[in-house]
Amino acid sequence: MHWTDHLLILPVVLPLVAGATMLLVDERRRNLKATINIGSIVMLTGVAIALLYLVDAPSTETGSAQVRVYRLGNWPAPFAIVLVADRLSALMLVLTSLLALTSVVFSLARWHRVGTHFHPLFQFLLMGLNGAFLTGDLFNLFVFFELLLAASYGLVLHGSGILRVKAGLHYIAVNLAASLLFLIGVSLIYSVTGTLNMADLAVRIPQVPPENRMLLEAGAAVLGIAFLVKAGIWPLNFWLPTAYSAATPPVAAMFAIMTKVGVYVILRLWLLLFGADSGASAHFGSEWLMFGGAATIVFGAIGVLASQNLSRLASFSVLISSGTVVAAIAVGNAGVTGSALFYLVSSTLAISAFFMLIELIERDRDPVADMLAVTREAYGDDEDPDEDAPGDEVGVVIPATLAFLGLCFIGCTLILAGLPPLSGFIAKFAVLSAVFNMPGPNAGTDVSPIAWALLVLLIGSGMTTLIAITRAGIRTLWTPEERNIPRVGVIELAPIAVLLLASATLTVRAEPALRYMQAAAGAAHAPYDYVRGVLAAPTNRAPQIGGGL
Repeated sequence: MHWTDHLLILPVVLPLVAGATMLLVDERRRNLKATINIGSIVMLTGVAIALLYLVDAPSTETGSAQVRVYRLGNWPAPFAIVLVADRLSALMLVLTSLLALTSVVFSLARWHRVGTHFHPLFQFLLMGLNGAFLTGDLFNLFVFFELLLAASYGLVLHGSGILRVKAGLHYIAVNLAASLLFLIGVSLIYSVTGTLNMADLAVRIPQVPPENRMLLEAGAAVLGIAFLVKAGIWPLNFWLPTAYSAATPPVAAMFAIMTKVGVYVILRLWLLLFGADSGASAHFGSEWLMFGGAATIVFGAIGVLASQNLSRLASFSVLISSGTVVAAIAVGNAGVTGSALFYLVSSTLAISAFFMLIELIERDRDPVADMLAVTREAYGDDEDPDEDAPGDEVGVVIPATLAFLGLCFIGCTLILAGLPPLSGFIAKFAVLSAVFNMPGPNAGTDVSPIAWALLVLLIGSGMTTLIAITRAGIRTLWTPEERNIPRVGVIELAPIAVLLLASATLTVRAEPALRYMQAAAGAAHAPYDYVRGVLAAPTNRAPQIGGGL
């Protein structure tokens, strides 16, 4: 093995070692723990970027992008525990590392001190996330899911308080139920196929006899429900807005990637196990994915409009993001999926920045003033504008802190609403362009009804997001009442700026970014290289998807 092959194990081993080490350090030495945490994340970021370049480089044998496989113990698949890196998983690793780094840096100002074991829990969360993106079999996917959920249970309760405890207990109960469904679905699939290796499942599912196919699809449906719960798809998402809005800002910022884990698994497994080459089960559940994604967009848009609290508004924006990606995936077109990946990255960066920005904007605000502002908006203002004294100041210079926060607020608004010139507009335009270029039902140039439905949903959700965030911004930043300027440190402003600069980079470098994501989507829709890379061994023949080994 080349030394670069061992990079695949580092995203799992590094946070494991760092988290275990910090558990041995006295809790009062938080600065040391923070140093270990940030050092580990910086190394993880470097590894993720290196893997992204490695898998994007063409193979000297096939000429296509490489699929890196790490077999623990060097056992052949499907018996080995395998970690697999391709364009899609490498993209998620880079996104996770960037969110982790900014969230931890933001927490250093105050939030890592409001509870115990923040830094070890954060590392174990990263271990679970990275493992879920890299694993090549369903059993270890369950293990990594449980690891990241166990860490998230502690993080969602971090800081205590009645609201966090109440929301955290709901969060724990729902995810435990989803984990039970996960186990049931995996057991049903294993009883039919005799394997849990994802690549091996892609080979065996087309060969499942008709009398066992109903049991297979039942297991896949149960498994899909578990992932849809984690992705926050309607009607399984009632827990998410309360849990995310109650979490501390750095935790909520990191949780922006949590729903995308469920989306990632749906994308990976649906295309790998129930793609075009899956025989009688091809495209199983696509209608339900489309309906669930569309309903989630509508539910999220209604929630955004109804939210008077900025944290809940951001939480409902998470639902709009997840619903949009799932609905685009369900179209079953590689071009649409690639554009949806661009939207996934753009919206996740903006939502994470928004969660951190909200805490800075609302710091030192008077809750009574907020209530009065909402009351005036609903019932009108009885004050006479002519009563203003002629000597009142007009055009007072905005302090630098509020100016920066206001610019960041505008940036988040533009991205989440999908307005030009930032990456949110490019993402939505790319999705609509791809879906409108699909052939219609009459095998001609007719536009598919799905395209019109997505057009209405994306534009409608963008308009509702714009209205809701603009209303909240006016009430929060431009209300006439005097307010204290929040004391904000550079260590809190820098993470938000980095995330928004990353979104701006996506805007400037949209062409190469879209090209990469289209290639990742194309490989996911045609997973021959993935299956061959996992199952091929020096003594094995290359696998044939749909036709056995």
